[in-house]
This record gives sequence, C-alpha cells and structure tokens, in this order.
Amino acid sequence: MNLVLLAGGVGGAKLAHGLQAHRGSDLTVIVNTGDDFERHGLLVCPDHDTVMYTLAGIDNREWGWGIAGETFAAAGMLDRYGEETWFRLGDRDLATHIVRTAALRAGDRLTVVARRLQVGLEVGPIILPMTDEPLRTEVRTGAGWIEFQDYFVRQQQAPDVLEVRFRGTATARPTGEVLAALADADRIVVAPSNPLVSIGPILAVPGLRDAIQQARGRGVTVTAVSGIIGGRALKGPADRMLATLGHEVSALGVARLYEDWVDRFVLDEVDAELAPAVEALGLAVHVTDTIMGDDAGRARLAGELLSLPL
Repeated sequence: MNLVLLAGGVGGAKLAHGLQAHRGSDLTVIVNTGDDFERHGLLVCPDHDTVMYTLAGIDNREWGWGIAGETFAAAGMLDRYGEETWFRLGDRDLATHIVRTAALRAGDRLTVVARRLQVGLEVGPIILPMTDEPLRTEVRTGAGWIEFQDYFVRQQQAPDVLEVRFRGTATARPTGEVLAALADADRIVVAPSNPLVSIGPILAVPGLRDAIQQARGRGVTVTAVSGIIGGRALKGPADRMLATLGHEVSALGVARLYEDWVDRFVLDEVDAELAPAVEALGLAVHVTDTIMGDDAGRARLAGELLSLPL
C-alpha cells in the first residue's frame, strides 16, 4: 500500500515520524517549499529539512527545528563580519545547505538533490519537494508585502497577516515524482500543518490539486487532521492568521478550507461538538486525541489513521 502525506514543517514532521513507525519506506511525504529562501548565498528549505531531520532521528526535540546538539560557530563569525544573523544556521545544518546549493548550481533538480540528502541520512521514506521550481510564500502586513521567513522569523510573527500570495505559480509545476506518488497512492493524509501557508502552497502548484482529485476519482480517500485544537494552534501563527484573513478560528474553519478536496476530517476530542457541523459540509468525521506529545503519541495517532476505512 502506498501512503502519501502532504506536510509542512513541525506538525507534518511529527505525523510523518509516526507514520514511518508503521509504514517505513512505503511512505511518501510531499512537502511544502513555499518557505524556502536564500541565506548567505545558500538555498535553505526549512520544511523539507525539518521532516528529513525528524525521520533521520537527529532533530532537536526542544526547539522543534534544527539538529540535536547543534552549534553555531559559523553564525558567530558571520555576526562578527557584520552579516545579518536573525535566521541562524547551525554548523551541521549548514552542511545540508552547502551540499544542496552546490548540486543545484551544477544543474541537478531540487527533487534529486533532496533524495541524495535523505539517503545520506539513511531516511527510508521518500520526501518530495512539491515542485522543483521556486514558489515562494509572501504575506502582506501593515507595512506591505514581505517574504514569509521575514515575517515568521525576523519579525517573530508579530504583524497581522492581511493577505497571502504565492510568487512563482506561473512557472511552477508538480514533478513527475509527485504526480507518480499521487497516481500510485492508496491513501492520502493531510498533516496538521498550517492550512494557509503550509498546505496552501502545495495546492497552489498548478496541476497538483487536479492530481489529488484524480486520485479521489479512483476511490482514494483523503484524510485531513486539524491543526487547530480548541480554537488554537499548538505551534505557530495559524490561529492568528485565520483570524486576520477572515476565517473562523476553529477546526470547523479549517474544514471549510478543505471541504472541496478532502473526504474525511479528523477532530481532536476537545472539538467533538463540531462533528455535526463538519459532517454538514459533506465530510466524514473521526474524533480522537490528535496531540502528538511524544513518540508513542505520534505512533498512536498514525496507527489510528491507518486503521480508518479506505
């Protein structure tokens, strides 16, 4: 059975880790690249790398990003040279970006380079960038349009997000690997990632939403896990972004964003009362404990998702 997970960073990495415990190399993760950006002349792919480090077992559990035991000697030297270091690259993390950037400059595709990195870290599941072409998430705040990492890291998600756009959709397209994964999928799961800036960019790649609908047309069930629990995001600015963009800040609000391309919606137990309203959208509902506090919690949720009817 071929399992495909659509994922952003931390929440996607946790669920991918749980699914890996059950399915190993039968898992393919299609990961958001809208957060990617250049830093110190190097291409940084935060969501891909968070998923990769997590599946490799070297992720920093305390931070939720980066590598365990990381050091920042290079960042310290960059700071001494007067470089901006609001997005600090760890010393071992830096090696990932050096290898990636050199290979891309030599003419390799992002997907090929990503798999080379995964093999180097002995990652069994396949992690696929949603596209090989640059597609960048930008947000509009009161000060105008800015890149996502400027908002997310440099400004610590403080400004209200008034609009979201994806630069590069005119030239982006799904890779052959992404299309093949969806064409071969027996089950598609949507991680509890930010629906606007983690899952949204994946759907913005021209042709990718159609590929999901084609899978549904042949009977594949798409199951989405809510990233909003009790009206709040466990991590990140999803709840605040939903509010300032005019959406209901609840699991029901997320379900409304997904209703035209998802078949089943997974609610946390604290939101069980929303089940009838979600079902009224035409979605099947499953209620469970969706919080993945440790490895056991990740594997438990993943196993429960895999036990749901196809």
